Amino acid sequence: MKFNRPILLVLTVVALAIGVSTTLNYAQQNESQADNRIVFQWAFGAIKQTALGPQFEIIKRDSVLKSGDQIKFFVGFNYPSYVYLIYQSSQQDLIVLFPQRFKDLGHDQQTAGNHYIPKGDQWFELDEYAGLEKFYLLASVERLTELESKVNAYESADKANRGALGKKVVAEIRRLRKKHRKFKTYAEKPVAVIGNMRGSAKTKAVGLKDLADHAVEISTTNFFSRTYTIDHQ
Repeated sequence: MKFNRPILLVLTVVALAIGVSTTLNYAQQNESQADNRIVFQWAFGAIKQTALGPQFEIIKRDSVLKSGDQIKFFVGFNYPSYVYLIYQSSQQDLIVLFPQRFKDLGHDQQTAGNHYIPKGDQWFELDEYAGLEKFYLLASVERLTELESKVNAYESADKANRGALGKKVVAEIRRLRKKHRKFKTYAEKPVAVIGNMRGSAKTKAVGLKDLADHAVEISTTNFFSRTYTIDHQ
């Protein structure tokens, strides 16, 4: 089949236009994916008291811990995102472990540096109250203002009303997980991070240098959540 020169010229212009449009769409798609990307480093460590002495262990999923065991968390940011760590005790009390204050959730606060929870060489120690305890880890490209509002209402309420308000916080976490169920796919890989966390007597006993050395990199888009259930015995 033969084409005359004017028709060839038109076809060439159309082909170039389609090529430019495809390139722009591809670039915009990549930019959108980058804007929605969540990448952060995470570690949940425990020092268990055993008959052989203190033993360090990385908590990856639900686990059994005992009174006197110690725990600590690490969060390091690679991309702009908002990370929340909320603790629910066996008595259904709620405590926001990270960030320390929602007003600290500024751009710089949530996108730079390494964060240890608790800070420095301190570790949380499990008390004598046994039962199921939960740690809710959430990460989002957008600030979870509705969750923050419900947590603020819980924290400012008197003890008599905290039970009902605490249930609203947990319900909001479940709602967010259900809403973002389609973003459930994520990647997880070990990372090498150098830190200078000092060790307490127990951490030195197990030869632990830095919890960040045991961190994994979690990457996904838009939203991430994980719940750790601890059988506190």
